[in-house]
Amino acid sequence: QVQLVESGGGLVQTGGSLRLSCQASGNINSINTMGWYRQAPGKQRELIATITSGGVTNYSDSVKGRFTISRDNDKNTVYLQMSSLKPEDTAVYYCNVDRVVYGTSYPRRSISNLWGQGTQVTVSA
Repeated sequence: QVQLVESGGGLVQTGGSLRLSCQASGNINSINTMGWYRQAPGKQRELIATITSGGVTNYSDSVKGRFTISRDNDKNTVYLQMSSLKPEDTAVYYCNVDRVVYGTSYPRRSISNLWGQGTQVTVSA
């Protein structure tokens, strides 16, 4: 099976920085687009950043210029470097993979729309 394991959340003051990591575990063959979402209390889950397997990135307006998404394909890991954090960035952050191919034998298997367990980020005023 394939899992996404997130780490790096925590409590930080306004203006501070945090780095989130999300590693896919299992016999991974390939991962398509990886992304980060967040969900604040009482709000819908929001897509904030994506990165394709080729490294093309996209950001929501709410984080553009402050957050940087990157990935290490050898480690099957996606990162989210968050800077200039604001109280409104407080949320549970989730990583997502749109499609992952895995397995050690043929035919390979795939999973679509895979989610991590979420990690809490709290920015104090």
